[in-house]
Amino acid sequence: MPFILKKYKVPYGKKIQLALIQDLNLHRKILQKYLSRGRIFDSKNITYKISDIIKEEYIYVAQFQGSTKGLKPLLIFKDFAIFDKPSNLMVHPISKNTTYSLLDEIRYHFGQNSNLAHRIDAQTSGLVLVSLNKNSETILKKMFEQKKYKKSYLAFVKGKISKQILIDKPITKDINSAIGVKMTVSKNGKISQTIINPIKYYKNTNQSLIEAIPLTGRQHQIRVHLNHINHTIIGDPIYGVNEIIADQYLCKKLTLENRVKYTGHSRLLLHSNSLEFKYKDIEYKIYSKMKLPI
Repeated sequence: MPFILKKYKVPYGKKIQLALIQDLNLHRKILQKYLSRGRIFDSKNITYKISDIIKEEYIYVAQFQGSTKGLKPLLIFKDFAIFDKPSNLMVHPISKNTTYSLLDEIRYHFGQNSNLAHRIDAQTSGLVLVSLNKNSETILKKMFEQKKYKKSYLAFVKGKISKQILIDKPITKDINSAIGVKMTVSKNGKISQTIINPIKYYKNTNQSLIEAIPLTGRQHQIRVHLNHINHTIIGDPIYGVNEIIADQYLCKKLTLENRVKYTGHSRLLLHSNSLEFKYKDIEYKIYSKMKLPI
């Protein structure tokens, strides 16, 4: 996630907020974020506040500079695009020390006004919807907040699943776990529902390929629900394993050999396979072109 300091010539004596809108053509939401996070400076490295007057010829803006590793969008429309994200790639940087995320590719291809419309886990592969302007960002994010979409996932899980299952179990943060990101089924959690449809059973490995349709959108929902019914997703380094192993994984100390040994695979075998929604009265149903490794 490279931030670079860009130098801009601005009118002396103008309010910084107006200069950012009128002279740098920044969207109001972006400039407010820059100002609130202290990313705009004068020549003495003093940050500007939203009501400050410009007293120099130049300002300096710390901006996210997208970079690419060759990942291209799957589909591009006028207001949004779709990426087919590989596993082991974060969609958004978690700190300034994050060297690369999907947001790098988004900003590299589509510029500063593009953004994620939603998120999926770094370990999960598959479809991610991206807004290409601030207007579509507002519409698409609201769509996800109001659950006006349908998503389906594919996963390889432990054991045999032979009939459809509705998992209707509340989910909340696991306060009894030393793993900070871990969620759990609890009567005190938020309503969480997942439909599981069997696709194929592999007798030689005692694994099932299933479709998972989340009806709600809780953190780690599919992973938690499948682990709760004793059909843990193959390759999951957090659920269905000893917490020592999970901690080693999160601290990046788990070797590839041990990950395969304890989880059954080198990656989480969960994939966002389809996305269905309506945008400006047009129905979209999009499928991933990637496949899960067997």
